[in-house]
Amino acid sequence: METKVTKQQEETIFRSKLPDIYIPKHLPLHSYIFENISNHSSRPCLINGVTGDVYTYAEVELTARRVASGLNKLGVKQGEVIMLLLHNSPQFVLSFLGASYRGAIATAANPFFTPAEIAKQAKASNSKLIITQAAYADKVKDLASDHGIKILCIDSAPDGCLHFSGLSEANEIDMPDVDISPEDVVALPYSSGTTGLPKGVIEDVILCVLPMFHIYALNSIMLCGLRVGAAILIMPKFDIGALLQLIQKYKITIAPIVPPIVCPSLSPRIPISMIVVDKDAQVRSSTLGKELEDSVRAKFPQATLGQGYGMTEAGPVLAMCLAFAKPFDKTRGLRDCGQEC
Repeated sequence: METKVTKQQEETIFRSKLPDIYIPKHLPLHSYIFENISNHSSRPCLINGVTGDVYTYAEVELTARRVASGLNKLGVKQGEVIMLLLHNSPQFVLSFLGASYRGAIATAANPFFTPAEIAKQAKASNSKLIITQAAYADKVKDLASDHGIKILCIDSAPDGCLHFSGLSEANEIDMPDVDISPEDVVALPYSSGTTGLPKGVIEDVILCVLPMFHIYALNSIMLCGLRVGAAILIMPKFDIGALLQLIQKYKITIAPIVPPIVCPSLSPRIPISMIVVDKDAQVRSSTLGKELEDSVRAKFPQATLGQGYGMTEAGPVLAMCLAFAKPFDKTRGLRDCGQEC
């Protein structure tokens, strides 16, 4: 007779040295995000790095409710999906929050995807509406025609497309009450990406140059930044020259980045004075190798550096360095995630 040996499976739990963050389970996402808005309603919320337009928290919250009302008028029902085929922009934020208010679900896709790649995600998510720019409307016209999907553009609207103003200028009073359960889905992320966890306060200005259609920027920059009342500086794409000018103009204090952005900033042609404008500026990145990490610390000795690890399925952060949670001893290095800093 064969003897079966059952080996008890050991469970290892890694716990943070920081206290748990209380997240109420009875609030929908938008209510949690704007729970403390009365403390900073007149402060900058979104800064458009291209135009210089600034939206206050009160303006963003009101416009998001108007977008929700507009989505309702277009026939988007609770539990249905809208696709955000957009680069970083205020309209991305407003559309995402508007979907949350409506009780709908947002899925985000890279505008540089091929028509076939966009169609695959739109079909898999059963998207009812695609919000995009005129330059990408042709990529989804056949898809929209074949599947009854509405197309809405945030800039000029080509023939057969609607304009974003139909959402942003809708009457928020016309939005019906929505009963949202804690288990209801608010986002369907298909993108994967490296992660970092911004931790802001009201006085912070957070750089958002990473694409919002990736979970890193969507959750760890956009949503976390909104929750803590920080100003979010939006760049539609990475350009080192434009980035340097915006750092100088808006005094960025937190810069969640990835290694491909770190490397150009190390160029000897770029003086440190153009990058670090605040002695407390914080730089957050996906994992850097030791050589690159040492180069960053040598170039920016006054900046606080930290690294994080995560994945889309984790929503996204799994672990992060404690560099931002307590006084940081720069002589000890960043360490790996999960190790003491």
